[in-house]
Amino acid sequence: MLLALSTAAAGAADLGNGLSAGGALTLTSDYIYRGLSESDGRLAGQFDLHLAHTSGSFLGVWGSTRYDGLAPYAQYVIEPYIGHRFDLGSAWAAGLGARAHFLVGGEQEINDDYEEVSASLTYLDVWSVSVTAIPNAVRYWYDRRLSRTPAYVADTSVQWLLGNHFFLTAGTGYYYSTGTGPGIERATGYAYGNAGLACEYGRWRLDVGYFFAQKAAERLFPYPTADERVAATLTWRF
Repeated sequence: MLLALSTAAAGAADLGNGLSAGGALTLTSDYIYRGLSESDGRLAGQFDLHLAHTSGSFLGVWGSTRYDGLAPYAQYVIEPYIGHRFDLGSAWAAGLGARAHFLVGGEQEINDDYEEVSASLTYLDVWSVSVTAIPNAVRYWYDRRLSRTPAYVADTSVQWLLGNHFFLTAGTGYYYSTGTGPGIERATGYAYGNAGLACEYGRWRLDVGYFFAQKAAERLFPYPTADERVAATLTWRF
């Protein structure tokens, strides 16, 4: 999130007193997050609205459509977030943030909402690494909902300017779910990642990526694993 905000800062509207507003509208061929598809290969529309202060503080809300044929059968995701960016010089920055993940709409049978906190380190708009703690993560065994248990995520991403508005992009991460018992409730995790190309022109950005994830992800969530998938995403920032 910090990397995205810094990239979009040039298009933000100045509200005075050090405050600026910005956002983005996105259309993606597949809503893939942490190695899983929440749209099951279908188109998804997304948005972001945020306020940022020159002190480094920011808050906003992000949202997306999703396929309501996947548990818990919600139609939308809404994520309010808040955080602070700490400049560590001309190139480096650190960040702390928190967000809530709400599933809304549709005919939900259960509550799969959760909250998380994260810390990150970024180098310009080139490289980012983060660690995330989810104290109330929902735990599944394939389509069977088991319980809630703390989970942790470590991920990193990079985008390398190739020239003439083109970037080489890549990322990888690991999701670790703590256990609540033996057997299917034991601690487990999975790795995921992506590689692709991006093109930026003015306020527009097009990303095309190849995604992969370990099959172990299927044991933790009732979503299709985004393994050996290609997805395209078009974003307009304002």
